Amino acid sequence: MRIRELRAGDELQYSGELLIMRDAAQKRLKKMLDEGEELPVSLDGTIVFYAGPAKPSKNSFGAIGPTTSARMDSFLEMLYLEGVLATIGKGNRSQKAVSLCKKYERVYFLAPSGAAAALAGRIYSMRIEAFDDLGTEAIFRVQVRDFPLFVAIDSYGNDVFLMNRG
Repeated sequence: MRIRELRAGDELQYSGELLIMRDAAQKRLKKMLDEGEELPVSLDGTIVFYAGPAKPSKNSFGAIGPTTSARMDSFLEMLYLEGVLATIGKGNRSQKAVSLCKKYERVYFLAPSGAAAALAGRIYSMRIEAFDDLGTEAIFRVQVRDFPLFVAIDSYGNDVFLMNRG
C-alpha cells in the first residue's frame, strides 16, 4: 500500500496484517514510553485498527467492529512516532488528528460500522500480541483478507468529513 497515493474518499480492500488496540493498550504503551521502557510489540510499519473483538468462539473469531476513533486522538502522535502507517476506526477525528496525518504523511481509514460479524469473516488469523490481562482491550495481531476500507483522512490533510461542505 502506498500511503501517498491514497486520497480522501478512496475505497479499497486490504489484505495483510493489522494490530488491534484501543485506549487501555495505548495508555499503557504511552506510560511505558514515558518511563523509558521497551514496548512489548513493534509498531513500525503497522496499521492500527481501533476495534473491540468479541471473545472468539471455538469455530470463529467472533464479531469485531470499529471503535469511535476521536477518543484515541491524544495517542495518535505517539503511534506515528513509533512508525504506525495508518489507523482504522469509525467517526470523524479532531483537527489535531487531521494535522498529524498531514505532518507525518499518514492516513485514517474508516471501516464499516454495524457490520462486526461480516468483518470478522475477513479475519483468518488472530493472536494476542501484548497485554493479555486487558482481555478484549489487549493488543491483537490479525491477518485479514479483502478487508473493506474507506480513506477518511489522507496524507495531505484532506478530510471527507469536511469535504463538500458549503
